[in-house]
Amino acid sequence: MRNLKEINTLGALDTSAFRPPEADALSWELEMNGIVVLPNLLNSEQLGGMQRAFEARLRRMRWNNFDGYHKTERFRHMIEDVLLLDQGFLDLALHPLVKQILNRYLGPDYELTEAKGWQSLPTRRDFHGWHGDTWYDKAVATEIHREIKLGVYLTDVRSGAFNFIQGSHRQQHPRDLKKQEVRELNLSPLIELTGPAGTAFMFDTSAIHRQGLPLLESRQAVFFGYHDPRVRLQQEDLITYRYHPLVLNAAFLGNLSDEDRRILGFGNKSNFVPAFMRQDQPPVSYNAFCLAHNAGLRIRELRERIAARLKRIFG
Repeated sequence: MRNLKEINTLGALDTSAFRPPEADALSWELEMNGIVVLPNLLNSEQLGGMQRAFEARLRRMRWNNFDGYHKTERFRHMIEDVLLLDQGFLDLALHPLVKQILNRYLGPDYELTEAKGWQSLPTRRDFHGWHGDTWYDKAVATEIHREIKLGVYLTDVRSGAFNFIQGSHRQQHPRDLKKQEVRELNLSPLIELTGPAGTAFMFDTSAIHRQGLPLLESRQAVFFGYHDPRVRLQQEDLITYRYHPLVLNAAFLGNLSDEDRRILGFGNKSNFVPAFMRQDQPPVSYNAFCLAHNAGLRIRELRERIAARLKRIFG
C-alpha cells in the first residue's frame, strides 16, 4: 500500500498528468490488494463546494418539502443522490484517472449505479461490522461479479476510519461475516485508512471491510458505486429500488463525452421500474406526523381567513 501521508500532501494535480503508466500502476495495486489510495483528485475550490453542499443537507432531516438527510438507523445520517448537490461530485465520479482505472478493472460495460454519502455519528458501537457489499443475486450468479466503489472523505478522519482486509477480494460471494468468522479473521493485512478531507480511494466491494471503532468525532464520506447494470440484482435491492437510474442535476451536465453519458446511464432503462412504490409500510410515527401537519395547515388556513375578515371589517 502506498504511503498515505505522501499521497495526501500533494497539491491539486493537473488531470492531464495522469498518463497510462500511472493508471496501470494504480490498477495493478487495486487488482493485487483490492484497494488503492488515489493521488489528490480535488482542488480546494472543488472540495470546499462539495463540503458546503453536503453540510447544508445535514442541517435537518428530510421531511415534506424540506430537503435534508434520511435517517433509517441510529448512527448515520444518509444523503442520497449526491450528484444533485454540487458540480464537484459529478466531476469526481467522472474523473479521467478514475475512468482509466475502472476501464481496466471492470471492462467497458460498467455504469455509475449509486452515488450517496452519510455522516457517521460518534460511537463505540460496532454498528457497521465486517462484511462484503451484497448487491447481486447470488442464487443465479455463476461468478463473483465485480463492483468498485470510489470513496472520498469530506472531513478529516482520525478515528472510525475505513478498515479493509487486503487481499480478501474476490475470494467468496460478498456477505456479512458471522461472529465466529470475525473471531477467526486474520487482521495482519488490515488497512486503517485515516486521512484528511479530500482523501479518495477505490476498492473492490467483495472484500472484507467495515467502519472502524471507536468513532470519536463525526465523519462525513461519499461513496460512488460502479458495476455492470445488466447483472441481476438481489431481491432485497429490487424491492427497495436501491439501484434506480441516477438522479442528476441538469446544471452540471455540460460538456459530457459519449463515455460519460454511458457511465451515467443515459437512455438505459434496464433498472427502471415504472410507477414504482415500496410495499412495506412506514412506521406509526409517520402517520402521526402527517395528522399533526394536516392539523397545522388547517389552523393556518383558519387564522388567514379570520385575519382577512378582520381586515375587511376594520380595514
